[in-house]
Amino acid sequence: DFAALREQGTKIKDHGIKNLGHYLQQFEKNAQANGAIVHWARDGKEASQIVMDICRQKKAKSVTRSKSMLGEEIGLPDALDNSEIKRVETDLAEHIIQLACETPSHIIWPALHKTREQVIELFKKHHKEQAESEAVEDLVKSARVELRQKFLNADVGITGANFLLADSGSICTVTNEGNAELTATPPKTQIVTAGIEKIVPSMAHAMPLLRLLVRSATGADITQYTTFHNGPKRQGDADGPDDYHIVLVDNGRTKMLLEEDMAEMLRCIRCGACMNHCVVYKHIGGHAYGGTYPGPMGSVLTPVFDGLDRSKNLAHSCTLNGKCQEVCPVNIPLPTMLRTWRAKSWQRGHETVASRFGIKSFIRLATLPSVYRLSTKIGVKFMRILSKNGWIKRMPLAGAWTKNRDMPAPASTTFMQQYAQKQKNKKAHEGKIS
Repeated sequence: DFAALREQGTKIKDHGIKNLGHYLQQFEKNAQANGAIVHWARDGKEASQIVMDICRQKKAKSVTRSKSMLGEEIGLPDALDNSEIKRVETDLAEHIIQLACETPSHIIWPALHKTREQVIELFKKHHKEQAESEAVEDLVKSARVELRQKFLNADVGITGANFLLADSGSICTVTNEGNAELTATPPKTQIVTAGIEKIVPSMAHAMPLLRLLVRSATGADITQYTTFHNGPKRQGDADGPDDYHIVLVDNGRTKMLLEEDMAEMLRCIRCGACMNHCVVYKHIGGHAYGGTYPGPMGSVLTPVFDGLDRSKNLAHSCTLNGKCQEVCPVNIPLPTMLRTWRAKSWQRGHETVASRFGIKSFIRLATLPSVYRLSTKIGVKFMRILSKNGWIKRMPLAGAWTKNRDMPAPASTTFMQQYAQKQKNKKAHEGKIS
């Protein structure tokens, strides 16, 4: 019963957000009791610096990293690459992305934009042991062989956290490859980076959210590996880290909490469902958004992290069809939030003079129906002249679009013409019946 589970998940997240301070303090107390060292970071730069300081204190030469969008958000890959420490991405898709020197295009499937042929070329170039064939199974085996010894040799393992359990001080990781477990277990030091909004009161509250996360992310009942980490290795444990650090990151989250029109975004469980159903994302891909998070969720979050003045175009790229909210497992009103960003951009004067003039001109045009319909007729004919084989490669006033992609040619008639013809046909059909 998705509707009931969705309502339950929404209530759990809202309760955690409303009592964020209380549950974070409880989590810190219980995590410390488990043997964890808890760090607090106000922004991405501070969080990244904390992680780097720990790695240097441990004299780390090699670091394995399980997939974490928060790590991307705080700039951790760049910080490691600009240091003397070797970074090893352990998620299969992130491994592909690292070999290609690219960034993720999707939060669940980072290498979604890569073809199998491109992966084959990357593996041939970078893997010591070549795949036996070009079959997917053999490519996966090649990656497993390449990564296994790096798991065992790493000095530090860095993971994210899907949920933070306040009552036990545990962190939960969810993967389909087991790479989070291999990242957390062999190294002497484990570092967990997590956004403060990942807090949930208890295991009983985490389970409904886990069901929602997996269903919305991959359509499965449960992931292959759902693990609750409870601190460093204890006496009698066969394995596990000697040192266990948790870095709790704010980076604009309390700011969102204070702004009522953005607080609901803190419900997000990073499932990726919104982008899977977004018509804009399907056409332009994740990299076109220019931030850590693509798709509808990214269009809401990027202005928080990077500033509205630098990312105002994201809100305008949305069609506002509402599909993202329809599939969101915690019912985040993404279209409403994007409209809010549009309004704020206008109010704060971020729109260009040309944009403001264009919008005001359109408002004027839209209040004159006969002029509007004539303009659309002329516009359709003009665009049809510019098109070739159903596509427009270049068009005046649309250079920003056609610079990177072709524009579909419009229908031969306007919407109003098609609507009028449909009504005419309907009346004629009704007349025949009568």
